[in-house]
Amino acid sequence: MYVTRDSKQMLITNRYEGSISVWDFAANKLVHKWFIPGGGSPDMGNLSADGRVFWVSGRHHGEVYAIDIENWNLLARIPVGRGAHGLTIWPQPGRYCTGHTGVMR
Repeated sequence: MYVTRDSKQMLITNRYEGSISVWDFAANKLVHKWFIPGGGSPDMGNLSADGRVFWVSGRHHGEVYAIDIENWNLLARIPVGRGAHGLTIWPQPGRYCTGHTGVMR
């Protein structure tokens, strides 16, 4: 689960379904679900420092995905081989890490 930079929404990876759900904190409900075109297995990742691109490993597909979360477009599908599990992006805004993949606040 990854909170957006404005802290208004949370991205939830659905590894076995090949999708990413969006939880809106103000609405207190899921407001969007996006499927990786051609299938995938989004697992662990991180948002770019500007909060626009979600970089996430494709655990069971040996890939890394770059997803534009403003327009919900797949920007890149990068083959990385077996075992793509955790992924983090540095530098990140914030002072404290709240998760092992570099979730910063």
